[in-house]
Amino acid sequence: MQGAADATALALAKDVAQGPTAVQAQSMFNALLSRPGVQVTSLTSNVAQSGNSSTVTVSAAGSISTTFMRVMGYAEIPFQAKSTASVSIQVDGCVLTLDSSASDALSLGGSTNVNLSNCSAYSDSSSSSALSVSGSASLSAESIGAVGGVSISSSNVTTMDGVEAHLQGLADPYADVAMPTLGACTKNNLNVKATVTIDPGVYCSGISVNAGGTLTFNPGLYFIDRGSFSVNGGGTVTGTGVTLIFTSSTGTNWANMTINGNANVSLSAPIGRATAGLVVFADRNTPIGTSFKLNGGSSQAFGGAIYVPTGAISYSGGANTSASCTQIIGDTVAFTGNSNVAINCSSYPTKPFGPTSLRLVS
Repeated sequence: MQGAADATALALAKDVAQGPTAVQAQSMFNALLSRPGVQVTSLTSNVAQSGNSSTVTVSAAGSISTTFMRVMGYAEIPFQAKSTASVSIQVDGCVLTLDSSASDALSLGGSTNVNLSNCSAYSDSSSSSALSVSGSASLSAESIGAVGGVSISSSNVTTMDGVEAHLQGLADPYADVAMPTLGACTKNNLNVKATVTIDPGVYCSGISVNAGGTLTFNPGLYFIDRGSFSVNGGGTVTGTGVTLIFTSSTGTNWANMTINGNANVSLSAPIGRATAGLVVFADRNTPIGTSFKLNGGSSQAFGGAIYVPTGAISYSGGANTSASCTQIIGDTVAFTGNSNVAINCSSYPTKPFGPTSLRLVS
């Protein structure tokens, strides 16, 4: 009976971790209890939630009929079992790759230096080298992990909570965010060479910001319909309460993004709206491997989530401060230079993510 209670508590805790569920303790317990002579008199279950953790308690009572002790007035012997399982979700993720099989889905190579301040990196790939750190690359993080294997040939990897392979896959934290409806073109092929301020709308055939050009986004949603959003060195882009949405109205020439070194970029996500917390949002129909190069260096700052679920993100940059909030989620992610990524997202409605831990408490 104790074994059945333990297994039931763990099974229910796993169900709770996967989302709202109707607790089916009785059917689980009955299937797990393999002693037909035991009469179960009661079974109760309880789920208690606190923050990002939950506990499931299963209590069972029963009895078994006696043979020899019956002559002494003991027709049955009562007994009980109780088990408590806990499930907790780490919410320290700031980098996540969604590709289920790619080698080096999350990678650092060469002389790359990446500091993930108070946050962790995870890969959903089942490859034996799902997450790789090679050459003289340097990585500092809360933790790193992958569904498959972790390949580290560099000696410059420092983690607070370790390196873990063969994790359970992490769910896409923004999978339930609907793609906003695309309208007619507001402007075609916007080329910024001076100081320009624009309003929300649909910008077809891309936007380019050249050296000496300054582009300011007023708050709202900006569709990049085909072409490239590019910021060259010496160009400046700013905006608060902004989501850049990359798509294609024709199903071809899907929009992509290129930020070159020495570009000045400071963009933050909306607090409200349907795209709350998202500063970059790529259409899920974008072909796998579409390039998103965010290599602006230390003058590149994104407040919120860079969410490109089918894109190949190349990232180099970020302010060297733990007070910022940046999430990077792509099909694959390659860090190509010195980067600083941190999650201090109390001011942003980003969605936390991380692996699930399941264990028996008592």
